[in-house]
Amino acid sequence: MASGNLPKLQRKMKKELDAERYQHTLGVMYTAASLAMCYGEDVEKAEMAGLLHDCAKCIPNDRKIRMCRDYGLEISKVELNAPYLLHSKLGAHLARVKYGITDEDILGAIMWHTTGRPNMTTLEKIIFIADYIEPGRTKAQNLPEVRKLAFHDLNLTVCRILEDTLHYLDSGKGEIDPMSRSAFRYYHNLFFETEDKGSSLTV
Repeated sequence: MASGNLPKLQRKMKKELDAERYQHTLGVMYTAASLAMCYGEDVEKAEMAGLLHDCAKCIPNDRKIRMCRDYGLEISKVELNAPYLLHSKLGAHLARVKYGITDEDILGAIMWHTTGRPNMTTLEKIIFIADYIEPGRTKAQNLPEVRKLAFHDLNLTVCRILEDTLHYLDSGKGEIDPMSRSAFRYYHNLFFETEDKGSSLTV
């Protein structure tokens, strides 16, 4: 994975994504690089994962379903009801077969950037967080606090993002993937007693 691949992949993403999604992608790539420098992670891997994390995002939902079936990728009931969730696993697959990414750390970061999962790798946490806090984001809850926290504690930031996301989705704003609940329980229990799962986090 040579660094010279990044400009080439940027040009490809600019063609694959609409203008708004491409700007978001650049924001995630730069934010991921900053977090990688902060936490001693491989900066180039972070840039590559950030650049490709939404490579399947602009594919129409019905086509996402067809492509996942063609590639033999499992589709859950939640994903069938909310096909936009498929862009993560489909994106990881396309990153491998279409864009030539073989690094499992990068592929895992793309795979889990939407739902999270228990016990994520450092790069997976970085892309999950960068997707939420990149400069173009304006509507997510508690962004100033979360952005500040992101450069102090990755695990607590993941927990905070999952909590805010689940509260938002629980209010009827979208489908909840069970993996997000599992991820929240895992990270919540790193900091809080099991019986206090409903308590809010503070920065």
